[in-house]
Amino acid sequence: MKATSKLKELPLPSFYKPANAASYGYGPNALNLQAEAHTWRGAHGLSAAATDSFNLHLLLIDVQKDFCFPEGSLYVAGRSGRGAIDDSRRISEFVYKNLGALTNITTTLDTHFAYQIFFPSFWVDQNDQPLTPYREITREQIERGLVRPNPAVAKWLCGGNYPWLLKQVKFYCEELERAGKYTLYLWPPHCLLGSDGHAIAGVVQEARLFHSFARGAQSWAEVKGGNPLTENYSVLRPEVLARHDGQPLAQRNTQFIKTLLTADAVVIAGQAASHCVKSSIDDLLGEILAQDAALARKVYLLTDCMSAVTIPDGKGGFAADFTPQADAALKRFADAGMHLVKSTDPLAAWPDLRIS
Repeated sequence: MKATSKLKELPLPSFYKPANAASYGYGPNALNLQAEAHTWRGAHGLSAAATDSFNLHLLLIDVQKDFCFPEGSLYVAGRSGRGAIDDSRRISEFVYKNLGALTNITTTLDTHFAYQIFFPSFWVDQNDQPLTPYREITREQIERGLVRPNPAVAKWLCGGNYPWLLKQVKFYCEELERAGKYTLYLWPPHCLLGSDGHAIAGVVQEARLFHSFARGAQSWAEVKGGNPLTENYSVLRPEVLARHDGQPLAQRNTQFIKTLLTADAVVIAGQAASHCVKSSIDDLLGEILAQDAALARKVYLLTDCMSAVTIPDGKGGFAADFTPQADAALKRFADAGMHLVKSTDPLAAWPDLRIS
């Protein structure tokens, strides 16, 4: 059968149910998807992704159950209350409609353990009581003895050298404050490895696997966030790279940076627009500016497929709303040359996209 034009939008497959975007328990059957994809590939003349002359890479950031559903421990509701649910639906439909043009899809996986520097379990107060989430930790608080690392973690984390650990967390907070990006913020436990919340939202998992089977492309994933001594909002690098004693704490994801910068175009969506998406794009822009500012024009941000973190106050308002920070970041990215687009905009109408 004659190959389909890369820019031709395809219909949504019959197995796809938009309502599944709101179902925490939904998960696709991979074997059935493989069979469906084989039929779909023939019916629509899809070619193998390896034959694409234009590498269009879709980066999906942290589209995991803990972020994408009210049942998750850190649901990204946005101001509408349906933020990540609607984002997952639109992401899936974008993948299906543009199956012939998308060469690669990479999904990041925020991956944590019980004790991380940004979890309450890592800290105790001056009375050795555990802390609560949704609060900041500063170097000053540590200096004054108001908070300190949980002594129980020292044995496995640094050989029992608690003075070293105390110096390290002070240094870490100081580095965050010096960089001016974030103050250390305590989140509820989320995306714990082995938990249901760590899994990709079922409707997105279905779409990414269908793409893999239909185009013969690997279902790429990038794991981030396992270092207990640093946050890792961005897929490209942790927040802090060095220890207080000058030794390395973590490193940049140089291989994936190269993967993105050598793609012909990169499309970005996921959660949350105010945090992990924002940080990943910030770091990508930094890499671009270090090489060639014009490369920013090959980055496309799906603004209707990402939402900001909001924390309800229980009274109909928000105890915290990071939407303004997300909006300001998008404006800054656009000013740098990146394109703000919607998932419903035909690829043929996207500026600077030269898919043949």
